[in-house]
Amino acid sequence: MNEALLYWGLVLIGVSVLLIVLEGLIPSAGLLGIGAAAAAIAGVGLLFRYETVWGVIGLTLIGVLGPLAFIGALKMLPNTPIGRAILNEVSEEERAERELAEREHFDRRRALIGLRGVVISDMRPVGEIEIEGQTFEALAESSWIEAGAPIEVVGATGLEIIVRDMTREA
Repeated sequence: MNEALLYWGLVLIGVSVLLIVLEGLIPSAGLLGIGAAAAAIAGVGLLFRYETVWGVIGLTLIGVLGPLAFIGALKMLPNTPIGRAILNEVSEEERAERELAEREHFDRRRALIGLRGVVISDMRPVGEIEIEGQTFEALAESSWIEAGAPIEVVGATGLEIIVRDMTREA
């Protein structure tokens, strides 16, 4: 018997399983799956030409390893850069960076509490204010503050700066 048929058949089945794994990890519009099917058919065909028992073994390998390889690849997908991009997930490092940036943003907003400034545009109840040369969008504590009025920052959340009209207090 020709041993090359056996070796090439097993190699093609191995290539088929590898392509199935890659199909689960890399978006290829099914091209890798087609390649995997072609390699599996060729591999099993060579094994049947070598010996019927090896052909049955090859079919069994493809029938068991193919689905297992694809399922394994799909389970690994969220842990790969391509998978995170497809699933729109972020890594732990990216999540930590975002949380740190949000915390810093929140701390900068909270540092404004107690500072005084002036209204740049009428606040109905949202408008622009200027504090120490910086412009911010803010929310009036009362319903309306006219441009030019002095204000004081009385609260801050992650997205809002809440200001009080100082002309009404005087």
